[in-house]
Amino acid sequence: MATRTFPFSTLINKQTSVFPALEDAEVILERRDAENLVLMRSGRFEAMVKGLSLAARSLGIIAKANRTLAEEVFAEELPWLTWLPADARRECVTELLDQLLAGADTGLLLPFSRALREWQSTAEVYSDPELTRRLLGPFDTSEAADVERPGRADG
Repeated sequence: MATRTFPFSTLINKQTSVFPALEDAEVILERRDAENLVLMRSGRFEAMVKGLSLAARSLGIIAKANRTLAEEVFAEELPWLTWLPADARRECVTELLDQLLAGADTGLLLPFSRALREWQSTAEVYSDPELTRRLLGPFDTSEAADVERPGRADG
């Protein structure tokens, strides 16, 4: 997918330079104070959503029929899966497939993106044996102090 990038102010001040770029590219509008915006023609957007939906549903069908194959496909695209323990790898693949299918069906892909980022972070922790050992405990609580639960009413 071709993209062109413009400052957001260009859309406000010189629309005539932004809109022609949509003929053959998606436009990223960079904003200083907020997340960037993407402009695209509705036909390309609908094609992207339909393609994603078909791909997600197809992968879901494969996963139901052959979980091992689905794990192999994900491992090919997400090499960091190898750092997860086997049980966590299966849980990861299941969650990512479920999130992807739900996102393809609803158009809400942020939960999938969040789960993908969280699982990758988890895998990165497992890639460091010393960090994994420290996080799994046991923990030294000799200097720990009890803390009141926030919002708890006294008396």
